[in-house]
Amino acid sequence: MPEKDSDSTRNPKSRGSAGQIGEVVQMVKAYANQELRSPLRGAVRWIGYGLGGALLIGGGTAFLVLGVLRMIQSEWPGTFHGRWMSLLPYGFGLVFCVFVALLALARINKKPLNKEQS
Repeated sequence: MPEKDSDSTRNPKSRGSAGQIGEVVQMVKAYANQELRSPLRGAVRWIGYGLGGALLIGGGTAFLVLGVLRMIQSEWPGTFHGRWMSLLPYGFGLVFCVFVALLALARINKKPLNKEQS
């Protein structure tokens, strides 16, 4: 009977180390999934909500300022006339935009992304 020339029958140590290497690779994959993918998924969702909210607040503020500016210019056309007085409604709009930006900055949450902080 011909003898099998397989590595595993001649050297049982090599088969054990190959199994250990595969086990280590699986453990590294599981660790990377647990420690990287899950927190990154939460961070992407957190950043997405923040960007969406910022766009909505910015768009709403821009439309509100533009509407008030056009209302002032159409309802009281004689009030703000002259070289520098015609810029006053635009100045009011700028002050309002700065106020909204400062209010948004004051409301930024300083908590970390992960909730396991003690």
